[in-house]
Amino acid sequence: MSGHSKWATTKHKKAVVDAKRGKLFAKLIKNIEVAARMGGADIDGNPTLFDAIQKAKKSSVPNKNIDSAVKRGGGLEAGGADYETIMYEGYGPNGVAVLIECLTDNRNRAASDVRVAMTRNGGSMADPGSVSYLFNRKGVVLLPKGELSEDDVLETVLDAGAEEVNDLGESFEIISEATDMVAVRTALQAAGIDYDSADSNFLPTMQVELDEEGARKIFKLIDALEDSDDVQNVFANFDVSDEVMEKVDA
Repeated sequence: MSGHSKWATTKHKKAVVDAKRGKLFAKLIKNIEVAARMGGADIDGNPTLFDAIQKAKKSSVPNKNIDSAVKRGGGLEAGGADYETIMYEGYGPNGVAVLIECLTDNRNRAASDVRVAMTRNGGSMADPGSVSYLFNRKGVVLLPKGELSEDDVLETVLDAGAEEVNDLGESFEIISEATDMVAVRTALQAAGIDYDSADSNFLPTMQVELDEEGARKIFKLIDALEDSDDVQNVFANFDVSDEVMEKVDA
């Protein structure tokens, strides 16, 4: 996942400081609201809510917005929307497989947004099941490197079910089964190791290696998709080498 994970992490950091901040905040707040609706407003008994709040705090979402989202989701405050999760599948430029996860209160708007973003940016929609088989759901925990070595991290999380630890430059990425993710981040907490986020993501089982032009095209498509308020996550099976990544960033 080298290039892809690194790109996603850098992009998230940029979003926290630039114009996309409002969109990022809205998506993180929606995550909190849905987690509270599904599992209740008690953080101790709802690990999904705990992780959603942790991620929002790390991205500097104001505490009052977080509290309101928990209350709306938990039914303690009026105004919560009835969100549903919808997955769309498609292909981007260079035959890259794309999974689009929407969290929406308007199915028609979400479908229309996704279709428009795909067709305008060299992508095409695919039938359900034609792309999703190329991905597995995994737990992904990201943590800042600081003074930690890869061995330190591996030692801490191996018994909790971690499958691999990847070095992304400024951070480490820990992959586990989705069902082991809470145990992995609990092991980090117990060891006093700070982490940035714990998410259940779709990781590709095979990847398409992209050159600079291909990378620019797929990044443009993903940006267009993520511009929709209904699109929560985009997963794609491309890989970009560090050299290509540097050219794109430049």
